[in-house]
Amino acid sequence: MKNLYDSNFAKNLDDLELRVYTSRLLGSCDKLVLHGGGNTSVKIGNILYVKGSGWDLATIQKEGFAPVNLQKLIDMLNYDSLSDSQMVKLQREAMSDKSAPNPSVEAILHAIIPYKYVDHTHADAIVTLTNSKAGLDTIKRLYKNYLIVPYVMPGFILAKEVYKLSKSIKWEDIKGIILLKHGIFTFANSAKESYDNMIQAVTKAELEINKPPFDLDKLQDYMSQKRGFKVSMNINTSYSAKAFSTLKEPHRFGILTPEHIIRTKRYPVLLEKDFKNEIDEYISEYISYFNRHKSNEIMLNPAPNWAVVRDYGIITFGKDNKECNIIEDIAMHTIEAIFNAQKYGGFDSLNESECFKMEYWELEQAKLKAK
Repeated sequence: MKNLYDSNFAKNLDDLELRVYTSRLLGSCDKLVLHGGGNTSVKIGNILYVKGSGWDLATIQKEGFAPVNLQKLIDMLNYDSLSDSQMVKLQREAMSDKSAPNPSVEAILHAIIPYKYVDHTHADAIVTLTNSKAGLDTIKRLYKNYLIVPYVMPGFILAKEVYKLSKSIKWEDIKGIILLKHGIFTFANSAKESYDNMIQAVTKAELEINKPPFDLDKLQDYMSQKRGFKVSMNINTSYSAKAFSTLKEPHRFGILTPEHIIRTKRYPVLLEKDFKNEIDEYISEYISYFNRHKSNEIMLNPAPNWAVVRDYGIITFGKDNKECNIIEDIAMHTIEAIFNAQKYGGFDSLNESECFKMEYWELEQAKLKAK
């Protein structure tokens, strides 16, 4: 995730202006918040300026922050319970400017965090992990210096839970709070550091989600060995490529049109566990395919031209970037067609015999024999 903070732009801003600035940076990224989600605050003296209900972080202005007496918010934790309407009423009574919007439902939580700036988002990557079955273990592994909070209802109940858990920690030892199935808080005494912490934390989750299942350099070396030259690789982890990689047998659909086969071969290789064995099995299968149909043709290199990497995306291989781009382009168009064909009964490509005829068409073979 790109860090958008501009120190030159921010150097002359006051505390509340900085709060507006970094709030807008967070709101401008739909991977962090959507449609009015998330909230931010800054403590100035005894006042908590917290995002007002109904305001959008992407466009928020100074007037969008509700000024609330900090101590009165903290004192609300003395209640055993508060209904939503009671909490809203008490928060409005604690405001220094009654014309301002209602404070965020998370205002009490913002108040108990003992740092000047507090940022809260519902980052896609964070909630992806925390909504997964192995999410808790993954979060614990990635965020050792974060307070991890089991899901509870946002608002007063959440504030009470964090307050209870915070009694067993030292705030200076943690960089943020992960709310399972909800989102993330970061904080610091400077707007930049709190924002930086957010970007770093979300980037860590994104890298975890998008990490390859094996060492890509070793894959490239092995493919180079099988192709007989140093191969280039293109990696595509787009939504479509990743969705394709989750299908039961994504490597068995075939080609979109006969003209593509000289670029892509009939199938990609599916890489799931041991890429060396899987590539070797692909090569053995290709040699058998060739032997079933050959007459006097010269066999093409039997190594795959592209791979589907389970739950990751696709990788294309070529002698240079240009060839990789061509193969990737063909693969992605094929993937789109495969998905679209489902509403017409499924994708049904050329059979093996017809594929071989096209792949080893004499006009293509003439190019090989001329070398």
